[in-house]
Amino acid sequence: MGKQKVVIKAPMNDPKSRSKALKIAVGVPGVESAALAGKDKDQLEVVGDEIDAVYLTALLRKSVGFSELVSVGPVPEKKDDQKKNEATVPVPVVGYYPYSYPYGADHVYEIRDQNPDNCSIM
Repeated sequence: MGKQKVVIKAPMNDPKSRSKALKIAVGVPGVESAALAGKDKDQLEVVGDEIDAVYLTALLRKSVGFSELVSVGPVPEKKDDQKKNEATVPVPVVGYYPYSYPYGADHVYEIRDQNPDNCSIM
């Protein structure tokens, strides 16, 4: 199905009710992120995979107050320009020794130098 964005309007007048609503939204299966939106911060934007919007709205009605499902739709795709600006982090090369030892777990080591000309013995 893909990622979807759900917007729910709920009465969140104080920080306690906002926190409660965010905590409930994040606890629903499939939710990846939740944020407040709207000019009065009275809307909850939830992004994730296969979110049950009706179930989430019902949970918010029970604990926060009358909640109204505003919209459900796909998440807009990011442009390629934004992907180019993201920093890349080098991933360390990790080796795995496949034989197990009788007194412990398998040994995992990190290869720090990729140049074979460097010899630590000489």
